[in-house]
Amino acid sequence: MKSDIHPKYYPKANVRCGCGNHFFVGSTKELIETEICYNCHPFYTKQEKVLDTQGRVQKFKERLSKKSDAPKKVKKVKARKNK
Repeated sequence: MKSDIHPKYYPKANVRCGCGNHFFVGSTKELIETEICYNCHPFYTKQEKVLDTQGRVQKFKERLSKKSDAPKKVKKVKARKNK
């Protein structure tokens, strides 16, 4: 490996979030500032709200259940006449 071409690696780089949370990771930057982290992101805090104003999910589930309940149509194959 060549020397002096790689950036300096910080095994305990400090990460600061906008919510006040901070933690350590390995990085080539000594300080990383971010707006959202695992502590305040709605997906990870289970506060995410799925807006389904038109009932799209329910409509999809109904269509899916109708397809599985309906008998499958068998396509009839016509025999060809040989001349």
